Amino acid sequence: MQLQKTPVLEETFWQAVINRDPTFEGKLFYGVRSTGIYCRPICPSRRPNRNQVCFFQSAQEAESAGFRPCKRCQPKSETFPNTAKILSVCRYIEAQVDHIPTLSELSSQVEMSPSYLQRIFKQIIGVSPFQYADALRSQRLKHRLQSGEEIADAVYDTGYGSSSQLYEKAPKQLGMTPKIYQQAGKTISIVYAIAPCLLGYLLVATTEKGICAVKLGDEADKLEDILNQEFHQAHIMRDDHTHKDWIQAILDLIAGDKTHLDLPLDVRGTAFQKQVWQALQKIPHGETRTYTDIACDIAKPQAVRAVANACGANPTALIVPCHRVLRSDGSLGGYHWGIERKQKLLTQESKFLKDDSNT
Repeated sequence: MQLQKTPVLEETFWQAVINRDPTFEGKLFYGVRSTGIYCRPICPSRRPNRNQVCFFQSAQEAESAGFRPCKRCQPKSETFPNTAKILSVCRYIEAQVDHIPTLSELSSQVEMSPSYLQRIFKQIIGVSPFQYADALRSQRLKHRLQSGEEIADAVYDTGYGSSSQLYEKAPKQLGMTPKIYQQAGKTISIVYAIAPCLLGYLLVATTEKGICAVKLGDEADKLEDILNQEFHQAHIMRDDHTHKDWIQAILDLIAGDKTHLDLPLDVRGTAFQKQVWQALQKIPHGETRTYTDIACDIAKPQAVRAVANACGANPTALIVPCHRVLRSDGSLGGYHWGIERKQKLLTQESKFLKDDSNT
């Protein structure tokens, strides 16, 4: 049978899947309705949409529900090959709060060659040992900044070698500078509204200056949690009526009834991020650009990766149409709110463009 569905428990399980949490190994399995396949939480495959996932206590229960085992993570086998060693590496990384262990340091813990450890770790956990450690370091930093700790202390206590190293990574890991993140929402009043839409749920948050966040998701309460985490010092209140015209305009864009949004924004970001976001707003409805195109548009042709990171940090989806940016080979690339939503938006917009050309 499926595990008992309670919001708190389900959220714990889902976070285990999202994070490929090895502590749930052997205790939790998840099935994907759209594929009919079930996996271990640590499966290296791409994460499914939340609304397609159900949870089980054993492989037998998953198969009784009609799911077949994943060929990549082999959930029927007693343990994923080398799981025990990789779990011990994870525990070792987690214990090193003042630095990120080198690959040689980690390989000596489990008697593997560095190259083999790198390959097996990524196969089981889904990311490299460095990426795993860097994500933990970022989480510790966020927690310390949110608790009001001095930036300099937080930097060194969480394993960053210098403040310059942190500031180099901050736009991607925090979405803003450490100082802005630490003060996120301080003395600010935010009202937000949530409405169902063709893409799930739409959350729009505003300050007295303009829209500060636009988010998409499968569950309204999860969107609220994300907003509260991002603006942890703000006074936040739900209000579905004050800016209903703005919300309706965004809903009309999603539905294909509107092609342009001219709404006031109040967003926080680095100078580079804001430059990218302004360039995105110039992409016409129904058209796309590549990350390289945007880098050239802002006169920084070598900053393609930084442009992609800025797109991922965009706080106001749809108004700043980062969904219109593709990879150079024409593939969709990433999208913070799910690749399926990106595809739906682009399909809707291209359809509108074709209809318009036929009239």
